[in-house]
Amino acid sequence: MSSPERMSAAIATSSDSTHAIERFLREVERRALRMAEFATANRDEALDLVQDAMFGFVRHYGARTPGEWSPLFWRVLDSRINDWHRRRNVRGRWLGWFERGDSADDEDPIAAVADPGEPGPLARLADGEATAALDVALRALPLRQRQAFLLRMWEGLDVAATAAAMRCSEGSVKTHLSRALTNLRSHLEAHR
Repeated sequence: MSSPERMSAAIATSSDSTHAIERFLREVERRALRMAEFATANRDEALDLVQDAMFGFVRHYGARTPGEWSPLFWRVLDSRINDWHRRRNVRGRWLGWFERGDSADDEDPIAAVADPGEPGPLARLADGEATAALDVALRALPLRQRQAFLLRMWEGLDVAATAAAMRCSEGSVKTHLSRALTNLRSHLEAHR
């Protein structure tokens, strides 16, 4: 293969991998945002965490095979969430009296635009009460239980991939998931 042919083959391969990683990130972005929102209870913070996780994932793991991407991405997001909680705890201890509350004036006008993928008002109304109860129940879970539940049940990762993403043993994942399911069942008993 001549030098120009090798160069064009390398460019084509690079372009294909770029499209593949973009497609992967588009597939996980909404679920990642939802997971970060559960962890932070703040949409802006969640957006920052997801964006930072995506950049870090591409920078460090973009060259890996697509089969490895899912647990690696969730590990990066998990690390960003844990770092956020650590920084928040330290900041809260030392600078808690300086923080101001969020005001209604700071709302993002882009966030108010309707999502064309939304199912509609009737479907939202029917599912609204159960969804609200699920949101409250998920937010009430301890962080590690919530992560285990979201990675195993929502993302469909197996126990080994969840353990890799959470950086713990497979037994810990099973324990966290079992406790999360018990807590969720008790909180959501009225919606059965």
